[in-house]
Amino acid sequence: MKELIKALVETYGPAGHEEQVRALITERVKDYADEIRTDALGSLIVLKKGTGGGKRIMIAAHMDEIGVVVAFVDKKGFVRFGRLGGLSPLTVLGRRVRFANGTVGVIAWEKGRYPTSMPTWEEIYLDVGATSPEDCPVGIGDAACFDDKFVEQGDRLISKAMDNRMGCAVGVQALLEMGESPNDVYFVFTVQEEVGLRGATASAFGVEPEVGIALDVTLTGDTPEASPMCVSLGKGTAIKVMDSSVIAHPGVKNWMVKTAERIGAPYQLEILTAGGTDTAAIQRSRAGVPAGCLSVPTRYVHTPSEMVHYGDVRATVDVLAELLRKPVEL
Repeated sequence: MKELIKALVETYGPAGHEEQVRALITERVKDYADEIRTDALGSLIVLKKGTGGGKRIMIAAHMDEIGVVVAFVDKKGFVRFGRLGGLSPLTVLGRRVRFANGTVGVIAWEKGRYPTSMPTWEEIYLDVGATSPEDCPVGIGDAACFDDKFVEQGDRLISKAMDNRMGCAVGVQALLEMGESPNDVYFVFTVQEEVGLRGATASAFGVEPEVGIALDVTLTGDTPEASPMCVSLGKGTAIKVMDSSVIAHPGVKNWMVKTAERIGAPYQLEILTAGGTDTAAIQRSRAGVPAGCLSVPTRYVHTPSEMVHYGDVRATVDVLAELLRKPVEL
């Protein structure tokens, strides 16, 4: 599974530009799916039909990652950019980004190397090596993601785009491992989550699930001076209780807890005070859907170097696969 994770996190795919990720996932799941299609917004919908008597379950994992988009090129060839998702000026200075055409740029600050105050976005620019607008290798609307490689360090995996290629990897692996199920399971790899849950909103309306499960990452409270949070690296999958966009359906949450306990998978209960996932989009679709979320604990979320524990990843796969191969218990 580590090879799958590496391939996913190193693939280019900022919000609105998920084509390469979609192609990679399609190649990995095509021999295990009964139907594969792409909806109007670009989300990939992979159906594994059940044996009968079960529910219609939607699994949602977003393909997009945070990034930047060219907004203006000045007379010296320096680029001003907009943001695709939540970024902080403090974590992007000096980092490299990569465009779809292979161009690499460096994010820099007008005031020099040593910040003595909080940089503002108006003071930050992108250097792609151009000297004028005419020789700039990128143009208005071109998007870039961070250019950081996958690193395996013991049980810790470090890379850009763990949010949320990790959820994609969990979904793909669960499909490969789950075997037969009474449920019709729609694995939906969504677009544009980082800019407003857009793909999941459309996909949930189309799939009309009876139960929804989002797969995403969550913050941890185990680093120095971290905000108090009962989620740590290495202590298992995180079963969402609530975040700032959703209160998980109690029946779905309890079903996840009982399943983890039955198979002996380590788990933690997650309350995320700031942030949201595709869970909210599923829950609010049509007349409402019972929905919950399995999260992979992740340090340094929305930075170019996000960190997960492989044991937590495996626990998330194990719980999801067991949920899907059994009748729904709400």
